Parts: sequence; structure tokens; C-alpha cells
Amino acid sequence: MLIKFTAYLLTSSNAILTDAMESIVNVVASGFAFYSIHLSARPKDQNHPYGHGKVEFFSVFLEGGLIFIAGVLILGKACYNIFFPETVGNLLGGMGLIGFTGIVNWALGTYMVKQGKALNSLTLHADGKHLQTDAYSTVGLLAGLSVMYWTGFAWIDIVLSIGLGLYILFSGYKLLRKSIAGLMDESDTKLVGQIAAILQRHRENDWIDVHNLRVQRYGHELHIDCHVTLPNYYDLNKVHDEVSAIDSLINSYLHANTELFIHADPCIPACCHYCRMNDCPIRSEAYQRDVVWDKKIISKNEKHI
Repeated sequence: MLIKFTAYLLTSSNAILTDAMESIVNVVASGFAFYSIHLSARPKDQNHPYGHGKVEFFSVFLEGGLIFIAGVLILGKACYNIFFPETVGNLLGGMGLIGFTGIVNWALGTYMVKQGKALNSLTLHADGKHLQTDAYSTVGLLAGLSVMYWTGFAWIDIVLSIGLGLYILFSGYKLLRKSIAGLMDESDTKLVGQIAAILQRHRENDWIDVHNLRVQRYGHELHIDCHVTLPNYYDLNKVHDEVSAIDSLINSYLHANTELFIHADPCIPACCHYCRMNDCPIRSEAYQRDVVWDKKIISKNEKHI
């Protein structure tokens, strides 16, 4: 941030000021992100039985909101300079400083995105994506400033500032949208699809169907609940064993700390035509077809009949 403001003082470039103002957001948002990661790592307690992971969505919301506000201010400054332009100078020195910050942001952002995926941390991933976005916008900024340097067209500085401002606004909107979706427990179709693929790939014959599957994210932890149809002649011990097997399977392959609540349903005669059970003592209809579990079918609150 300090390097970018130094570049602005050297050049008086409105486009470089735009980039520097966004860096203020980086500093403030990262400070709150640091606290939210610390809080989300705390274990569950009596007052927070699902843990403290939801605070990460607040962190992303704050970051997205600050980015959005920065975009509005940047566009306002650009519009002001249309009518009251400033003289731009010493572009090569400013471009050198901005180029250095772009390299640092891209390297740090890539590392944070990688760690965010490995640790299943929404905050690290969002902050890393923000820094990568900052680096990409810096590349565009440098390209535009290079054209301005060689052509001498001062209006390019204003156009760059407006373009970057709109891009920053859109980035803020995406983060706001993602955080609100998490706070409202919006269905994560990609994650549901991953769970469906795991169950489909490793399904047992007595897991007749899985339905009404829902996923909630609490920071780096997941909470899943679903209904599993099992043969109706299984005793309670056998049902418990099958439920535990599904729990172990999901936790082994999903690469996230996952808590499952599974409701066991007894099979009914209408399930027989897609039931894989061999030598079933109560089968009323021959096996006819297989039901492929995907994100759409396991999310429905109904048996696959």
C-alpha cells in the first residue's frame, strides 16, 4: 500500500491512485480476516455447538463491502478528474514500483488460495483471490500506462481509472454475494455434487438410496444431514453399522472435517425395482434398473421411486 501511494506521489496518476486506494481495503480486510481465522479455529463450546466457523462469512462480507465502497470512491474520483484533470509525470518510476507490487501480490495471493483449498478456509481463499485480482488489474494498469507514456494521451489515465473502478466494483459484488449465500445457507451445488460422486463410487448394495441431502458450511468444517434407505429387516445394530460406514466414507474422501446426521428410512416395496440387494427375503419385484446418484437426485426430499 505504501509503495503504491509513493508511486502516486511520483506520478499524480489517477489510475495509480485507484490501485493504491484498493490497497487500503487489502490492509483493513486482512486484519479482520486474521481475527476471523483465529476465532473460527476455536473448538465447539456450549454456546456455539456448531463451532465458530460462520465468522469467516462475516470476514468475506466485510472485505466485499470495503471493496465495493472503494470502487464507488474510485469512480467518483475518476469522474471528477474528467472535468479537473491533473498533470501526470515520472511514469517510468511509478510503473516500476507498481510492477513490483503486482509481483508480490500475485505470489502471496497464489499461496493463500492454495492454502485456503488445503485448509478448507473460505477467508484465506477469498483474501488470496482478492490479491490475485489486484495483481491482474495491475497488469492492465501497466499496459495502459505504457500506452499513455508512448503516445502522450493523458485521457488514457481517466479511462484506466474508470475501467479499474468498474472491475473493483464487480469483484466486491462477487464477494458480497458469496458471503450472503453462506450466511443464508444457500445450497453449494458443487459440494453436493462431490458428495454424490463419493457415495456413487463407493456405494454398497444395501444403501438403497440417499435423499434430502443438505450441506452447511461452518468455516473449515461441514455439517451434512441426509436420509438413507436401508432394508427394513435390519436390526438397530446393523443400521448403526451402515450409518457409521457412510460417515467414515465421507470423512475419508471429502478432505474436510465433516459432521454427519443420517436419518435411516426403511425400504418399501416400491424400492424393489432399483434395489441391488442379493437374495433379499422380502423382495416383491425383480431388480430392473440402477439409479445413479448425482447432485440433483440426492437433494430431493423423496425416495427414488
